[in-house]
Amino acid sequence: MTSTVAPDRGSRLERALHLLRNVVRPGYARVVAGKVRARFSGEQRERAAAVAWYASRRIAPARYCAAIDADLWAEARAFGEELEAHAAAESERLGIALGAGGRYELLYFATRLRRPRTVVETGVAFGYSSYAFLRALERNGDGGRLWSSDFPFLRLPDPERFVGVLVPDDLREHWSLRTRGDAANLPEILAEVDTIDLFHYDSDKSYPGRRFGCDLVLPRLGPDAVFLMDDIQDNAWFRDHLARTRSEGLVLGATDRAFVGAVGLPPMPAEIASSG
Repeated sequence: MTSTVAPDRGSRLERALHLLRNVVRPGYARVVAGKVRARFSGEQRERAAAVAWYASRRIAPARYCAAIDADLWAEARAFGEELEAHAAAESERLGIALGAGGRYELLYFATRLRRPRTVVETGVAFGYSSYAFLRALERNGDGGRLWSSDFPFLRLPDPERFVGVLVPDDLREHWSLRTRGDAANLPEILAEVDTIDLFHYDSDKSYPGRRFGCDLVLPRLGPDAVFLMDDIQDNAWFRDHLARTRSEGLVLGATDRAFVGAVGLPPMPAEIASSG
């Protein structure tokens, strides 16, 4: 999930120098140029309409998960406390703020609920989401494996070492991590997997970036697979995907400003949904 780096390690000048030094490394300039082009693609003009559409359909994640399986949601909440304590300790050890990890409780819940064997995610950052998937897969005990695609934080020295830094050694045996960007990583991952049971998209948030990654991965989803996308409020891609595929999807969000899109999870029980 997306995390933020607080400005507590080096000056602005030092971070800028790290960025420039890393951008010119082989293979990195092309990825960064693509991100810049996507940022100025003009899609922000439609963002307000997309946010309104998502907000009109949103369900609070805690309400949804508790309605589906209250005991499992309690387990997911306890896992969240475990992860937060681990992140605080790692932040202290590294001397760097690891930010907020996003919806790791929801990811853990979905993985325990649906028991996937093959999980693919784009977007790792410090590893909140990866930790959630791997801990849930371990507790499922089904031999599940996680494949992850990411691109390093270029504002940090030796940036590759921070990707997934939160994932402890005892969970890494069933984890394959690649850090050269989705365009390079996803074809390699897809060459190693057959049917994908759970796909979590949280990398390039632009419309073209989402279209590229999902056009590659979605055709490989199994018939009962779960598809999750973080920060769908950034554009209309998820709304358009539901319309194109005539899929029933969920919009999960605790507020009217940030949402997760989900396809393949159980619908909200009608008697609870109607109660408001």
